[in-house]
Amino acid sequence: MSKRTHSPDILPEAKRAHGLESSSRHYISPRSFNALYDEVILVIFSYLSYNDLCAVQSVNRDWARLTLDNQLWKSLYLTEYGRTRLRGVRGFIGRSDGRETKPLPGRARHELPDDFRDWRWMFRISSNWRTGRCSVETLQPGLDAPPLIEPEIRGNHVLLAGSVTIATVVGCTVHPELLLASPLHGTHNISCQTPRSQANTIITALALDQAPPPNAHDVLLAAFLSTGEFVILSINHHRPTQSVRQLTYLPTANVPRTTPIIQAAFHGRLLATLSQSFHLSLYDLSSGTIVHKQTLSSFTSYPPSSLVLTPAGSSTYRLIIAYAIPVFPAHWSVGATELIITASIVVSSSRSIRAYDVPSGWIDEHKLRLVREQWGRRVARVSDTQTDGKWVVLAPGDPPPRSTPESGDDSASDSASSSASSFVASRLHSPSSLQLYRLYLPTAGSSQPRLSYVRSLHGQIGPVTALALADGRCVSLAANGSIWAWDLEAGTGAEVFAGIGPFDEDGGLDLPGRHLGKGHVVFDERRIVSADARGVEVRRFDI
Repeated sequence: MSKRTHSPDILPEAKRAHGLESSSRHYISPRSFNALYDEVILVIFSYLSYNDLCAVQSVNRDWARLTLDNQLWKSLYLTEYGRTRLRGVRGFIGRSDGRETKPLPGRARHELPDDFRDWRWMFRISSNWRTGRCSVETLQPGLDAPPLIEPEIRGNHVLLAGSVTIATVVGCTVHPELLLASPLHGTHNISCQTPRSQANTIITALALDQAPPPNAHDVLLAAFLSTGEFVILSINHHRPTQSVRQLTYLPTANVPRTTPIIQAAFHGRLLATLSQSFHLSLYDLSSGTIVHKQTLSSFTSYPPSSLVLTPAGSSTYRLIIAYAIPVFPAHWSVGATELIITASIVVSSSRSIRAYDVPSGWIDEHKLRLVREQWGRRVARVSDTQTDGKWVVLAPGDPPPRSTPESGDDSASDSASSSASSFVASRLHSPSSLQLYRLYLPTAGSSQPRLSYVRSLHGQIGPVTALALADGRCVSLAANGSIWAWDLEAGTGAEVFAGIGPFDEDGGLDLPGRHLGKGHVVFDERRIVSADARGVEVRRFDI
């Protein structure tokens, strides 16, 4: 019986000629590090830090090739940024209690295989986030807003939809328009004009549909006008020029629930809006038209606020609202409300929680200490509140603390400071620091909801005018244009932009004739987009 012949295919070349034959072109000493197999060298490299791994790339070509191993950088990435929110989680993040947190904008809905991930590039982006290293691009120059619009609702509004940046066009058009900027297809303007829009009509809020899109190219966007109308647009983020308007809502009259809309949340057939007078309205879009279903009001909740809308079941929704609440006699704190919305687009149940809660009756020393800590965190003004369903961040609108007393009476100032010191929660707390709270909303009947103070976020100087919060990460925009990125789980932050100038004693900019006013900021995994009086700027971390 004859032996079976070998396959005629040519064997692939070895990655490296391992051996000590004298006929080889380059002699490798048996004591040389290069005599080891690639797999052994990779095991040794796995014990290096990312700084050392970058340093050994300059030794020779073989080491430079081995340091680019994808599995090597995956191990480093998961070790350095190993929390769930940094592992490329797509879509809403599931919770053990059934709730979901707000995701980063523009994320895909499914996990990508490891073969399609560049872990070294992901490590670099996360490192840039931690250090604040980014590139800056001006998308739209700053323009003065119409003087007839209140400062709380005027200015640029920005959103991110995949690779497209959506911003309102302010001051240079007769009718309200949106600017769609794509890195591949340039910019495109789409009109939001309605039959009732006038020359001073502006866009007061934007909301992106959080439901899975019907196709991979289109996403629905709701744009709200200062006259009470709003339009539903289909945005093609691959070809912005093919974006079209689908629906237009014209209220019968200018009622408090529509004039003006300052916040909105959009998920599939449900659209929730919040007006400046704090009227919450629910709309049904399932029939191809916009049908108003219910309006709720609150006498103990005030703007600024934020909305997070997530599905709670096959046909129900959960809406979480974070807002400012008054604290007697003339201060503010933060609160949150959870609303369960049925399939018929009506609220079936709700529960609320306050960060500042004064117990009734007589209290012991422990509760007295808690009340004093809460009292020390009260603020005179609230600039913004944001939530992602798990964390709540409050941005005080107070000016920075003054270094000198207001009056020349030292004894009076000393007595005032000594009397107030007993109500201060911590020496690290300051009126301009962001306050971080943890929101606990367990299943109904299991336990009471809680809004617990976690820490104050220090570093950014001056009052913060805008916050963006998603997926356990926060970006804050100050009145002087400075931008900070915060990791809420670790309590750390990095300065992305230092701002344009110092503050005066009253908390305003110490620049003649320059006031940035209310700003807006959004972000995703690779960029931060900020909008204020200086214009719309895009900061990219994938550099």
